[in-house]
Amino acid sequence: MCRYPAKYLLLLILIALTIPAGAQTSSVSDPLSAHVNLPYSRFGVGELWNGNNTLLKGMGNISSAYADPYAVNADNPASFGFLRLTTYEAGAQADLHTLTTNTANYTTGTATLSYMNFAVPIGKHVGLCIGIRPYSNVFYNLQDTTYSDTLIGKEVIRNFTGGGSVNYAYIGGAYQYKGFSIGATFGYMFGSINNASRLLNQDTTKSYNATFIQSTHIGGIYWKGGAIYQGTYKKDYTYRIGGTVTLQQDLNATRNEYWIGTYNLVDTFIADTSYAAHELRGKITLPMTYSFGVQFAKTHQWMIGVDYTATQWNQFRNLGSVDSVASTSYRVSLGGEVTPNSTALNNYFSRITYRLGFYYGTNYVYLRNTTLANYGLTFGGSLPFKRTSDRIHLAFDIGKLGTTDNNLIKDTYIKFSAGISLNALWFVKRKYE
Repeated sequence: MCRYPAKYLLLLILIALTIPAGAQTSSVSDPLSAHVNLPYSRFGVGELWNGNNTLLKGMGNISSAYADPYAVNADNPASFGFLRLTTYEAGAQADLHTLTTNTANYTTGTATLSYMNFAVPIGKHVGLCIGIRPYSNVFYNLQDTTYSDTLIGKEVIRNFTGGGSVNYAYIGGAYQYKGFSIGATFGYMFGSINNASRLLNQDTTKSYNATFIQSTHIGGIYWKGGAIYQGTYKKDYTYRIGGTVTLQQDLNATRNEYWIGTYNLVDTFIADTSYAAHELRGKITLPMTYSFGVQFAKTHQWMIGVDYTATQWNQFRNLGSVDSVASTSYRVSLGGEVTPNSTALNNYFSRITYRLGFYYGTNYVYLRNTTLANYGLTFGGSLPFKRTSDRIHLAFDIGKLGTTDNNLIKDTYIKFSAGISLNALWFVKRKYE
């Protein structure tokens, strides 16, 4: 089953290196911070995370119609039907963000595991996959100064903090016949999000402070469906048309909420919980998302494609709250890849697959009557192992999110992704002459 034991050792090393990073590295701007400080993750379910294969990240995430016999495209489960070898995959991502306001800027960064997949073709028509990928991430730490007539002392610091994540563990399958494949993933979405806001009086001799804490635990079934059709044009050209859909779905949520007041008067300290809600149960409604893509390729040489994705965020509810989200969000992506000569065993650089992509769209957060544009350039490549279909994938994403208009924040980021795809033969009948 395994002809190259060393490649499985490489996979274990990659996992060992990336799992500790799941706790995230220190912020560049604040060595005491262990997370990337992203203010927009305060809203909705946080910053939506890209859990795609690294090779897709290198060409603008044109995943709706992408299928590869030796790599997993978990973003469209119909692609599992085109697999020809058992495939193990894992990837990690490191981010560097520069956040800019009208008065200041700071830099922050993080690194974390971004996906793990194990896919198996069952005969010529069926492919199965199990995996885990992040769905969203939350971490922010913000503060400003205001004035209050209701508290003892006029100047008050408002502090907003939050943290948490939501992940998706899934199993998927696809059936492919005569170029048409249909598939779906079913899994469990789980995680927790913690939010806190504080009013801190600047008067150190006598002050009244207030703290509001909210902790939400999330869990529920989540599914996604997809379809891909692959056809041929003349002899050496192929085209693919694909799409995905995720209908509006409800996740179970359990929330604990506390309002705590503290009073300091020289040597007297009083704390009082003015409101407490334990095990408040409700739903987090995730909206419908759909995508459509077209790709055209010359076999073993090049491929180009375009994708369109849209999400109906007006359907989103967080235990009944809308929570500063836009009516819709969308993304248009254009990308491609080229391999100079995949059979040139004596010229390694000709066997490398080079990728380039671009995307433009809008974020789902909507603040101060302002739409947050998000656009970027991606590039990367796949480095082949000698005489095998295994690959190491690298990708860079350089982009911008948001604006400084209306006292908002602009996020300029660089994201580096590294992944590995390892292949083996399973369920293949031996032939004897």
